[in-house]
Amino acid sequence: MGRILAIDYGRKRVGIAVTDELQMIAGGLKTVHSSEIISFLKEYIASEEVDCIVVGEPFDMQNRASDAARYIDPFVRHLRKQFPSMPVERIDERFTSSMAKQTMIDAGLRKKARQNKALVDTISATLILQHYLERKSNQRNQ
Repeated sequence: MGRILAIDYGRKRVGIAVTDELQMIAGGLKTVHSSEIISFLKEYIASEEVDCIVVGEPFDMQNRASDAARYIDPFVRHLRKQFPSMPVERIDERFTSSMAKQTMIDAGLRKKARQNKALVDTISATLILQHYLERKSNQRNQ
């Protein structure tokens, strides 16, 4: 069984999280510049078995695609072209950034550390992945 990789895509930075090989635990991997994401993924997928890529899908409070969709949707199309045999799934990423900031506060990080946007992106990707794993588990249990 391979890993599941999650992406919190932004115009400047991309947070990345992965599961363990049993697909039970989500953990932050790193943050890369958005211009480097495809080359990073090619290297990572060549060295690790990945079963699926999950990309956060931005919605607003009325359950409509948010403004961020205008640059995330083309990225997902490009991702699917670059990795045609890799399943790419989308999952609601609403509130992940605010939840990531709250997680940092709860962990006792100082204000300066909480201003690290790369860390926020990595935690957001981890939250996206955790939400995906929970949804997948709930679907199996129904």
